[in-house]
Amino acid sequence: MRISLDTNILAYAEGINDLARKKTAVALVANLETASTFLPVQVLGELFRVLHKARYSAVDARTIVVRWQSTFPLIETSASVVRAAIDVAVDHKLSIWDAIILAASAEAGCRLLLSEDLQDGFTWNGVTVANPFAVKKIEALVDIFDLPPDH
Repeated sequence: MRISLDTNILAYAEGINDLARKKTAVALVANLETASTFLPVQVLGELFRVLHKARYSAVDARTIVVRWQSTFPLIETSASVVRAAIDVAVDHKLSIWDAIILAASAEAGCRLLLSEDLQDGFTWNGVTVANPFAVKKIEALVDIFDLPPDH
């Protein structure tokens, strides 16, 4: 199954926020298959901004972004992604930036978008949002990572 990652997964893996989220994010990323896990390019830009806001130097933030860029295949933000993102942003009242990540994930054939930002369980164009930090995990996340439902 193709999976895409939102910015918060990478930011938490880098230590942004609390230790519990970092542990969850690091364990999650370690269990992902590199060839079937994708990063929308939008996520890399957002990660750079988040790291810089968290007082990482620009050089350190760039190094981290480049490392993630070479870890998973990228999903480009094409004209068709932007058009679909505008539609989903209007139809479902999402921010354009979250909508770009969702639309890029759909265009790449991802079936799961791991994100804390969007509504857990929301499905659009074949992509289901799963929040790996939620107390109750949606079934797709439990099945893929063999987690107990209340993990």
